Amino acid sequence: MASNSTESDAKPGLRKPVFVKVENLTPGTNGHTLIVKVLESNTVLQKGRSVSPHLRNTRIAECLIGDETGTILFTARNDQVDLMKADATVILRNAKIDMFKSTMRLAVDKWGRIEVTEPAAFEVKQDNNLSLVEYELVNME
Repeated sequence: MASNSTESDAKPGLRKPVFVKVENLTPGTNGHTLIVKVLESNTVLQKGRSVSPHLRNTRIAECLIGDETGTILFTARNDQVDLMKADATVILRNAKIDMFKSTMRLAVDKWGRIEVTEPAAFEVKQDNNLSLVEYELVNME
């Protein structure tokens, strides 16, 4: 029986990303794709050759990012710091939620990507900061 090239034989194409809103982020989740505006970026750690020639350069910035549903702190590392400038609009691909002192932080590791994009039309809802919500660790039996 001759095989006709049908869609079932076709290689799976790239899935169209499903964009999530900041207000829908929850602890312990990953694989998020979001479009957000960077409100502010503060460098919290800068280690590098200036301190010791043996250290790898390490930069970490905490960035307040958000969309029309709320805001969250994003932890930018190394080259990401340069992309996460105040007033930039970025697409975060494959972002994950890290917990830091019982609060949520968004991060993009080596499996994800940050792309600077066209300025977004939305106004950021600044009175719903998900990183201000404390979560209690509950052990389930």
